[in-house]
Amino acid sequence: MTNAKPRSNGSWSAHSREKRRAIGYLGFKNARFGRIDAHIATCAFSRQILRKAVAIAESRGFKLIHGIVDSMWLKKPGAAPVEYEDLCREIEAQLHFPIGFEGLYKWIVFLNSHTNPRIPVLNRYYGALQDGKLKLRGIDIRRHDTPGIVRRCQSDMLALFAHARNSEEFKALIPEALTLVRSYADMIRDGAVPISELTIEKRLSKNPSEYRNMVPQAIAAQHLDREGGEVHAGQAVNYIATYDRSRITENRALPAELVNENYSIDSEWYINRLVASTINMLLPFEFISLRLTKQPNERALGSFH
Repeated sequence: MTNAKPRSNGSWSAHSREKRRAIGYLGFKNARFGRIDAHIATCAFSRQILRKAVAIAESRGFKLIHGIVDSMWLKKPGAAPVEYEDLCREIEAQLHFPIGFEGLYKWIVFLNSHTNPRIPVLNRYYGALQDGKLKLRGIDIRRHDTPGIVRRCQSDMLALFAHARNSEEFKALIPEALTLVRSYADMIRDGAVPISELTIEKRLSKNPSEYRNMVPQAIAAQHLDREGGEVHAGQAVNYIATYDRSRITENRALPAELVNENYSIDSEWYINRLVASTINMLLPFEFISLRLTKQPNERALGSFH
């Protein structure tokens, strides 16, 4: 599969309980029973079963849209749920592997790789099932370090897209979604966003004094350390991206607990995050450049055509 445009399709998921319990631990360095060879072997068996399952599906007229180690997405024009369920039973009978039918999608978007836009990645997609449930993987709304304002904007975009009954209606809603993003950018620039929705959470990989590259979470941790707080590796730090005309490194971030009226929020940094989040969601589509940020070297958001 070389493109990642949304399609109306069916999806089913296949897994064994034993594999799901083990797969995350076999390659873990501290697992008492874990060996990387066992992890590789488990993945090899998964690929073998997946290839056989795809062959069975194709023999029944289904087309593979996307597949990962324990799931595959299939398409067959006009197919009813019962046909997917029959396929599951046949795969179980032939491969002795438990299969589950997840449901029919109204539309689904498989996102491209950032490094090679022609190639979709395995675990980044979002879509709407026919019952209205959204399935989300690998987008910003799922990340714990996404600022609340970006998460809220992406949630509103998804709620808008959820109204689409098929891929064509999805694409028709993209201009309205971009208008929504612009309204959020205006809210940020106008200072109409509460501090709670600007807070970023990052976990420290080192103690504050051990950082050489002054990433924002390290700057925030050192502020807390100077104020007498106990901060250590492994701890989550909540901070705000701040703006300072002097461009002093230690003024680029501030712990949320220490923010007051003497500090200016770096609104363009948050708008850049908003833009990047939107580009991430709509990467498979074509855009005409339209800038939302003020700085000439910052990323731009496109308008769909």
